[in-house]
Amino acid sequence: MFNNNMILVVIPARGGSKGIPRKNLRLLKNKPLISYSIGVAKESQYVDDVVVTTDDSQIALIAEKFGASVVRRSEELSTDEVLLDPVIHDAMIQKEKLAFDEYDIIITLQPTSPLIKAETLDKVIEKFEDFSVDSVISVVDDRHLSWGYDENNDRYFPNYIQRVSKENLPKSFRETGAILATRRSFVHEDSRLGTNIDIVEVSPEESVNIERYEDWWLAENYLMRRNIAMVVAANDEIGARHIDRCVSLASKLVFHKVLFLIRENQQLAIDKLDKLNYSYKTFEDFKELFDILNGFGAQIVVNDILDTSEDYILTLKENGYFVVNFEDLGVGMQHADVVFDELYEHDMSEENVYTGYKYFLLNDEFYYQPPKIIKNEVNRVLINFGEVDKQNLTEKVIDSILSTTYEGRIDVIVGRSYENLEGLISKYESNPLVQIYQNVSNISEFMFNADLIFTSNGKSLYEICSIGVPAIVLSKDDREMSHTFANINNGFVNLGLGESVDSQSLVEEFAKLVNDYELRLNLHKKMLSFNLRNGFENIASVVEENYRTFEFNKDLNQVI
Repeated sequence: MFNNNMILVVIPARGGSKGIPRKNLRLLKNKPLISYSIGVAKESQYVDDVVVTTDDSQIALIAEKFGASVVRRSEELSTDEVLLDPVIHDAMIQKEKLAFDEYDIIITLQPTSPLIKAETLDKVIEKFEDFSVDSVISVVDDRHLSWGYDENNDRYFPNYIQRVSKENLPKSFRETGAILATRRSFVHEDSRLGTNIDIVEVSPEESVNIERYEDWWLAENYLMRRNIAMVVAANDEIGARHIDRCVSLASKLVFHKVLFLIRENQQLAIDKLDKLNYSYKTFEDFKELFDILNGFGAQIVVNDILDTSEDYILTLKENGYFVVNFEDLGVGMQHADVVFDELYEHDMSEENVYTGYKYFLLNDEFYYQPPKIIKNEVNRVLINFGEVDKQNLTEKVIDSILSTTYEGRIDVIVGRSYENLEGLISKYESNPLVQIYQNVSNISEFMFNADLIFTSNGKSLYEICSIGVPAIVLSKDDREMSHTFANINNGFVNLGLGESVDSQSLVEEFAKLVNDYELRLNLHKKMLSFNLRNGFENIASVVEENYRTFEFNKDLNQVI
């Protein structure tokens, strides 16, 4: 009841739907289509009674199972030609006879609009607080450049004066058909609208009306959509690989709502997200982080922040979030739902941990690079040790190469955190072989053009592997030393901890590869034996399987 008004919701659902046969009973994300509108009506804080008018026994049975009353519709009111006005009027009269009372507001709620929300229905009802309002309908903003047709003169004409962007057009509303509410006095066999009509604007999601299979597909994808929060770290200390991975992940989650959450001091991540126009919020501490998660309505929380604490992950779980972690070796990882670490091949002995190259998320630019063609001669070398190079392995390798008879080009890429860029440029500016770049946006092109690469023992291994360029690997720290993918069986020459490798060893390995075409070709073939283009699908498959179990257990606990 609202302001002493008795409110009846009528849901029309006949059995003879044509576009999608038996659509009212078909399962939409594991529930009959008609159950969604019944659920919305019952969730409303104002609705007094919900009735389904139908000519179909199965629909009647399902409607009652989900808590609605049912009135039977005559054959005359069940044909394709009959409009809804007499159907709603008939249902109202039947229901009032059963209730021995009259309703004040009659609402038509279409079962073909499963995405409408109970809050929206309540907004419609609240419009009747204005006693001058006769009827309220749901609409969606449908602004666009449209054209009309003059049949008499057989010509088309624009319905606008000036071509402007959609945002600068005047609002133009389209009825969604989801809700039509009216005062009882205006409900007749040939009409359900009064003279003073108000509207409630709904989102494009709520406006979906299922008439065709394409609409069903759209509705199902909306229902499968999740609010995914990505808590990401990226700074001068750890580099950009975490934000790069999550951006690649977000680019493929086109049906989901993604929000990045970044600590205020993570400027590298903030700069990248600003450049790419992804939505993000910053937080100062975990209290503020959880406030943002709650306000966003997050369902899945992705952590790409290296090692996590037990308290943090347990608090996420206590708040009902499904937790996915990347590259986590902290004590918190045992409490996450799923943990991925492509850089480790060894068994972590944890059921929730998935390791190895199958879970590497290749950056988008590498999907379009063809395999490298190995040439007889090495004319171009690439040196790239990532965003952070505290041991200055870059300069160490350059000097080693320049001490040989090699006369080809040397491309050097350093990150924005490289501390001695000016010194590096000054040292080699007179040498035409050395070309120095910082913060390149097309790393795949440099890798593809190289005949040989010097790199660290991180995620760049998989990028190089996807193209098949022979590589010499130097680990930057103990964490990288634990990564096992960079070995000769997989196509890499791994020299171990970079700061412990002497110049002579570098020169010898470099000369060996430069002078042995068959060796480079063999390494190339080994690299290309790995399929690195299915990482997202493999990650998504694991998450979906575990999330279904998570949702089932959550629903079961609510029932219990």
